Amino acid sequence: MIKNMGLSDRMVRLVLAMIITGLYFTNNLPQSEGLVFLAIAGIFMFTSCISFCPIYGPFGLDTTKKKNKQSR
Repeated sequence: MIKNMGLSDRMVRLVLAMIITGLYFTNNLPQSEGLVFLAIAGIFMFTSCISFCPIYGPFGLDTTKKKNKQSR
């Protein structure tokens, strides 16, 4: 699995996951929609930890910083 998520992308996902989790456990989200958001938060946390987003692959997205390529 090739990493395709940069540090800023990972941090944004982790912050969003923490916010969603906090809203759920303080009962600020409705129960049924809250479970959906909690599942999304779990996916955000997992993909942030492994630095790989499977949705980026088909679209050719990569937010990692690449080393300098040879200049012409």
